[in-house]
Amino acid sequence: MRLESMSPGARWAYALKPASWPKVLVPAVCGHAMGAAAAGRLSPGALAFGALWMMADVAFVVLLNDWGDREVDALKRRMFPGGCSPKTIPDGILPARALLLAGLGAGVSALLMAWGAGAALDRPLLLPLAALGQLVFVAYTLPPIRLNYRGGGELLEMAGVGCVLPALHAYAQCGVLAPAWLVALLPGLLLLALASALASGLSDEQSDRAGGKRTVATLLGNAATRRVTEALAGLGPLLWLAAPFLAEDAPPLWSVAPAAAVALFFRARLLEKSPEAVTNAFAAQAAYKRELHRAIQWGIAALSAAVLAAGLRAGGGPT
Repeated sequence: MRLESMSPGARWAYALKPASWPKVLVPAVCGHAMGAAAAGRLSPGALAFGALWMMADVAFVVLLNDWGDREVDALKRRMFPGGCSPKTIPDGILPARALLLAGLGAGVSALLMAWGAGAALDRPLLLPLAALGQLVFVAYTLPPIRLNYRGGGELLEMAGVGCVLPALHAYAQCGVLAPAWLVALLPGLLLLALASALASGLSDEQSDRAGGKRTVATLLGNAATRRVTEALAGLGPLLWLAAPFLAEDAPPLWSVAPAAAVALFFRARLLEKSPEAVTNAFAAQAAYKRELHRAIQWGIAALSAAVLAAGLRAGGGPT
């Protein structure tokens, strides 16, 4: 990639990292499916809000995350100039001030959307939920809290991606903060979100350690982080399978079994990639994380489709 030849539009497209968006878009879709299943119908207005809000919120998260991590990103580029892709601020793709202002603008836009949709859809908790989701991110990466640097950032990401995000979109669909089927499947969603959060630190292990970040990868090392990630990626789908037997108000087994099978299939491929995904083996780590993301995202997508079908077929699940 020749930075000097990039147009302004290409620079912003690079900074927004569209390839990373499914990490949050898929849980949002899951929330809509759970909410629509509870209501027995799909709300076009809630879907429109969800699509527009996610675009603004993802921009808020991605741009401000780069702004907050600009120093450790610059450190990684110095340590591994050929081992990682160019970083938005350290490589001069966009200035730090531009990312800060654009990220803040996207965050304000997301809050305004939640306020307007809350009034239009009669969902008074949309704005507080949207603000909560943004506060989780602020506590994760921005001063003065910066838990991703102090320790515990992975747990915060688990809460935001695995719980707050699907709950917000489920509420937009059905007006219930915690639909019963979402609650029954939430433990599995949380464990998969934690697996993703842990794996994201693998490629930054040494640069994060040098930059003072306290992540599971910097504290426990590569091998232990992979073992925990793989255990979580297996346990999450198994909890989906157990939900119909453990919870009175849970989706039927036929709606969760295919999703668990998809997730466990890609988890098996993840295990095959694991031995090569050692410290600083960046290409092998990328292949490892690709299988993990397939396990999580394709598994949740299959779960969403089947649960939605079950709810619409029944005329609405329990709320």
